[in-house]
Amino acid sequence: MFMKTYTKESLERLRSRIDLIEVLSPYVDFSTSGSYFKARCPFHDEKTPSFVIARSDTHYHCYGCSAHGDAISFLMNHQKMSFIEAVEYLADKFNINLEMNENENDKNLGPPKKAIKEVLDLASRFYHFLLVHTDNGKDALKYLFDRGIDLDFIKTFQIGLTLNDPYHLQRFCQDKKISKELLYQAGLVKNGEKDFFTNRIMIPIKDAIGSVIGFTARKYKEDTFGGKYINTPETPLFKKSKVLFGLNYSRKNIAKQRKAIVVEGQIDALRLIHFGFTIAIASQGTAFTLDHTQQLINLGVNQVYLALDSDKAGIEAAIKAGDQFQKHAIETYILNLPPNMDPDSILIEYGPKYFEKLILESSDYLSFLVENLSKKINVKSPSGKNELVQMIVERIKKWDHPLMVHESLRKLAKLTQTPEKMIPIESEAPNIYIKKQADLSFSDINPDLILETDLLRQLFLQGSSKPELIEIAENNITEEYFKIRVCKNLYLKFIKAIKENTLKDLLSFAIDLENTEERLFLSEMLQKKINLDKLKENFINTIQKILDRYWMEKREEIKLKIHSANFSDDEVLELAKEFDDLKNQRPTIVL
Repeated sequence: MFMKTYTKESLERLRSRIDLIEVLSPYVDFSTSGSYFKARCPFHDEKTPSFVIARSDTHYHCYGCSAHGDAISFLMNHQKMSFIEAVEYLADKFNINLEMNENENDKNLGPPKKAIKEVLDLASRFYHFLLVHTDNGKDALKYLFDRGIDLDFIKTFQIGLTLNDPYHLQRFCQDKKISKELLYQAGLVKNGEKDFFTNRIMIPIKDAIGSVIGFTARKYKEDTFGGKYINTPETPLFKKSKVLFGLNYSRKNIAKQRKAIVVEGQIDALRLIHFGFTIAIASQGTAFTLDHTQQLINLGVNQVYLALDSDKAGIEAAIKAGDQFQKHAIETYILNLPPNMDPDSILIEYGPKYFEKLILESSDYLSFLVENLSKKINVKSPSGKNELVQMIVERIKKWDHPLMVHESLRKLAKLTQTPEKMIPIESEAPNIYIKKQADLSFSDINPDLILETDLLRQLFLQGSSKPELIEIAENNITEEYFKIRVCKNLYLKFIKAIKENTLKDLLSFAIDLENTEERLFLSEMLQKKINLDKLKENFINTIQKILDRYWMEKREEIKLKIHSANFSDDEVLELAKEFDDLKNQRPTIVL
């Protein structure tokens, strides 16, 4: 499904309001030098500032590493936001209401998301004030202090409090002319009546860019009605199965290190982050879903450390979550936590060095799986060992990546001391790939679309700051090399804007697109990040694939002509010669 699009008018208002220095200042320490702002570059290590912005300019430039871009490209490259996330972040920051393009399906959907975000932010600040600055917060503060949660922790994560008054928030909001309908849509009241949260400690849940989208509420008095924890109900902003708690604090380092620590509880995640483990996240009390996994894949994660309880439920959760990650080629390790302890209590009692030791001594997923399944099966008997091996083989066979399957089957043989020839290593791995492809309909995967989208994504996100990419593209491909019409159109328009020096930034480019299909495609395409580590190498590989595709199709076209009955003998000989010439001339990239 394509992403939403906003009206050109609201995007124009946003573009005119963006102050680049204001956007970058939280991440870059600027000093003034004449008509310039200078700083040490956030994209590479340096002692002498070479990162420069001219006053009133909309672009930055580093003379050390050649980093160049605007506010959106900075947020995408430095903060690892998608294009739409960056646009929405800037709209929130500069208080611009982004209006959706009119769509019959969007009518009667209640208050706009911006209004819901604003009331949730207000509620979060209100709850925090009640905890920290009123006498009503004394008991809750004592409860938190007794559990090692100090004032710095409380303020850093804006932890708050709701009182034992079912209409307290509504009265506060009524004075500010906020409707019950809006509070209901935000998940703050029940069916327009009582407040949803009462007499609980409130932990804000934030989306990946730091906007409050809901709350987790913990009771601190035994007589409070309901479970220990309750969450905001499902709302237009809060979808429990899609939220990775703590990602707003950790996304930059997760993307940089390409690894994440996964815990069960929100306090566990916040405690780890507070102690400097800024790659920690938690699910919202649900099993890890494909949506969760995809968010980590989009950040380039290839390693995950599971720090779950060591009891039976925790072990089963680790096996299930680990299987989800391994299935998508994310190498998974499981920490061996002491009995009856979680990351929060471990850090309080033993400190961060002990937790680092647990990470270093963690078990890889297959070793963990073999060890724990062996406790349920008598592996000393031939039938028991056979059952164990077959059980794990069947699990591995369902993973998506052939190489991961192949290497994991080999490792399983070593772990279980089973001869490799007894485990179908060579036969099973390729068959998995074939089976997966056979299960997909044509609409599920379009190799041409994937290839051309990869090319455009790399050009659009880095072309303006890496002119050599534009040069390579122009030297090697023309419009006839494209098979997807929307990709061809976007490529031609982008190259034209570059050559005519009319490309101000991606936002301006998106605004100027008149074709709705192209705007939708662009916003969808830019949801996925690119690997900046091997940018030029990956770009050249993509170009080579497009050249090879065109070359092979030309050969196939000639072959079909040769086998048709529409040509004379002389023409067939000429075609055969053309085919042979083409066969021996695989295209090479002009750099």
